Amino acid sequence: VGVPYSFLLPPPPRSFWGNESCGRGILCTFHSFFCLSQHPKVRNVFNLDFPDSNHLAKTLTIVSGPDTVNLTYHNFFASKEKVTQLCIYTCAAFNRRYVRLSLQTNKDGKIPVKHIYKMFPADKKRVESALASAHLPKGKYDTIKPDVFTEAAFKTFLTNLCPRPEIYEIFTSYSNKPTMTKENFTKFLNEKQRDSRLNEELFPRLRQDQIKALIDKYEPCSSNSNRGLISPEGLWFFLMGPETTVVMQDRLAKCQDMTQPVPHYLIKSSHNTYLTAGQFSGVSSPEMYRQCLLSGCRCLELDCWKGKPPDEEPIITHGFTMTTEILFKDVIEAIAESAFKTSQYPVILSFENHVDSVKQQEKMANYCKTIFGDALLTEPLEKYPLKPGQQIPSPSELLGKILIKNKKGSHGKPAPAKKTTTATTDQPAATAAPTQDPNTPSPDGTSPAPATQENQGGTAGQEVTAYEAMSSIVNYIQPNKFISFDNARKKNKSYVISSFVETKGEAMIAKTAVEFVEYNKRQMSRIYPKGTRMDSSNYNPQPFWNVGCQMVALNYQTMDFPMQLNMALFEFNGRTGYLLKHDVMRRGDKKFDPFCDRIDTVVASTLTIKIYSGQFLSEKSVKTGVEVEVIGLPGDPKKKYRTKWSTTPNAINPVWNEEPFVFEKILLPEMASLRLVVHEENGKFLGHRIIPVDAIQSGFHHICLRSESNMPLTLPALFVYIEVKDYIPAAFAAAPPTEATEQPTETPPEAPAEEAKEEEKSDATQPIEEPPQAPVTVPAEDVAPEASETVPEATVSSEEAAAETDEAPEPEAAPEAKEESGGDTDANPEPAPDNKEATEAAEEPAAAAEEAAAPEEAVTCPVNTLTVPAGSDDSSQPPTSSEGNTEVLHVLHSSQFTVGKSSLTKETQINLEVFFFTE
Repeated sequence: VGVPYSFLLPPPPRSFWGNESCGRGILCTFHSFFCLSQHPKVRNVFNLDFPDSNHLAKTLTIVSGPDTVNLTYHNFFASKEKVTQLCIYTCAAFNRRYVRLSLQTNKDGKIPVKHIYKMFPADKKRVESALASAHLPKGKYDTIKPDVFTEAAFKTFLTNLCPRPEIYEIFTSYSNKPTMTKENFTKFLNEKQRDSRLNEELFPRLRQDQIKALIDKYEPCSSNSNRGLISPEGLWFFLMGPETTVVMQDRLAKCQDMTQPVPHYLIKSSHNTYLTAGQFSGVSSPEMYRQCLLSGCRCLELDCWKGKPPDEEPIITHGFTMTTEILFKDVIEAIAESAFKTSQYPVILSFENHVDSVKQQEKMANYCKTIFGDALLTEPLEKYPLKPGQQIPSPSELLGKILIKNKKGSHGKPAPAKKTTTATTDQPAATAAPTQDPNTPSPDGTSPAPATQENQGGTAGQEVTAYEAMSSIVNYIQPNKFISFDNARKKNKSYVISSFVETKGEAMIAKTAVEFVEYNKRQMSRIYPKGTRMDSSNYNPQPFWNVGCQMVALNYQTMDFPMQLNMALFEFNGRTGYLLKHDVMRRGDKKFDPFCDRIDTVVASTLTIKIYSGQFLSEKSVKTGVEVEVIGLPGDPKKKYRTKWSTTPNAINPVWNEEPFVFEKILLPEMASLRLVVHEENGKFLGHRIIPVDAIQSGFHHICLRSESNMPLTLPALFVYIEVKDYIPAAFAAAPPTEATEQPTETPPEAPAEEAKEEEKSDATQPIEEPPQAPVTVPAEDVAPEASETVPEATVSSEEAAAETDEAPEPEAAPEAKEESGGDTDANPEPAPDNKEATEAAEEPAAAAEEAAAPEEAVTCPVNTLTVPAGSDDSSQPPTSSEGNTEVLHVLHSSQFTVGKSSLTKETQINLEVFFFTE
């Protein structure tokens, strides 16, 4: 049987939460037709009773709807497998409106022209002119024959409707003739489309036969392609092809090591998963569990309460609110159906258990065992016993398993948790009695909303401990009361997890960020929204990812900016729901402070982006603008750049072509994301896109925009040029100096004065948390031998430093730099203005002349010991003037070296770079 065209009008993406495909809330996937397959006629037609019928390969379900709950399922059955495969291919190819228009035929089988006007309503005159240029009928009531409305004709129509002067400008910069030679095209590819950081040996440049293949693929004129020439139209089509996608395609596929312990990953997590709207009066639905799992979510929350007689079936609801109730059993069935459709990696069910009935807890445990079957992990793996100092298994070792997170206690009668504060409990306490019906008024006749409680954690503190039946299915994810980082380190139990309300987590980050990172290397933490977010809004997850918190739980029913950021990040690594944390957040021999201004062994990045133009940004003729920002560590550039509003009301092809925006120093590219947002002049949101910095390809790109719900938009796009390269300090990026430099490094003109001052301070300040290591002695050639020796008071041997480290308590992160912001929940402290080191560094230029005549001091660098002979001559050293003094500030791939107060002439200049590749 064929697929009715009417069902395929909204073009679906590759999946419900697709990335580059186009669509609006459509899911195209295989499903078994459980409801219809029992009909005798259906079973007979499709031979469902025969073992070799392979009926699942003959079924197709298209799911559409305005959100993730109000869905409509269209089930299709085919008599042959190839028919279904053709339908799948047709759905996946719906990334062009051409297919949609070609299917919207009238009763005569012709395409009404009015559908084209409806599709591009921003400027009817331009549509009429473009239709005439493509030799298509332009009357509103005209029709087009399908054989006339070819894909080539539609492409010509779009070319005339949306001309691209900026692409012609790029073309003329490489060729002043009507066509570009293969040599010039090769130069364009190497200069603009190739990442400058790639190694020539490991990633060789394109061969001539590959370049010729690109010309043959995209050049519309065969006579040009035969001669190895490409026209502006061919360059245009190339820049719209898959070779110029902004995202590295291998990053979208599963590409990370999945054999590390589970605490070494960020895990896609949901809060109060059952709710479809607000926290106080929203509707609960099992469908939310299906949709969250289909989106790749791996940690779901179930708020379990005691059911009412006579059935006494456990329920799931938001306690002491007006939210509706759903059966615990229905939720478990929904999870079992969809748990491993998108990802095969383990699912964690976070139970907030308020069921203080032995009988009902036994029912819950029995449902989990019978419905989940072998997927439920009931016993620890033999290789990973529940012992202190023993790590828990990896995601790959828990493939296809469901893990239960529930309080595990003695097998006597569990008592409700006593009232405690959010600072010390696994889940914050609440004041209402735990045995009270969750949806009945309080004794004084009022409804106790969570927003009025003493803390902001909701009802989670009233959670009861499990009886024997529930305890038997809890193993690697055991919630426990958080006391202190020191206590957790001494116990060293990787299977113990603690939960923190967002406000408590922010305070911990501001005061003890380094200790929080160390805690998350060993065991897991879960962050959840404060109880006052009654509208189901979300907090910013980035600060918690920056310290390695694994389960940063968000309200999936609200597609605000935090949720958009969450969805964008977890699109990668095959949408497994697990992302391997950076090396500095996993290794026990490294300390990481998210507030630092440099990171050992990590090369900072500089990102430059130029916004050229937009295409089909709105259905109205309005002025538009673009906002660009980087989201990452506190030390990353914080400025938001904005283009000017387009000069005329034109949403079809606005052109900005302004100066590039530069984000000079992105400390940890693996934890940073680039965000672009398009607005109308009145502030209305039109589209956005969030891409991890380390997944961005340099070059010219058409970036497809997303809706507020993170769904791919059909046509709206931005044409940009992006360049990502290694960060080089301004002092070394400029031409060779001719005189001694006494002024601080200037910032790029795009940076405001305040940021320039902050950059000067960060460059002049020594690292805050640097482990003591052996010194580097830099002697001066024109100084007496004794003057070049290391000052004893200024250095400490590695053995003494290690001893002091063992004896000293765990250091607090950046006490001076964070003194003023210790209670700031934004977790974005700046270095304190009275920082002693920064002050001294700022005074150095003024005293440079006096210090030039003084004997040179040896410089201690926090790296491995090395000896540099006084008269060493390195041909790779940077050129300097033959007279005067130079202050050197150099950031290498492995370490940052500040050679301060130095008096190095041309003869004594040394290059330390070659000595630090071992780091």
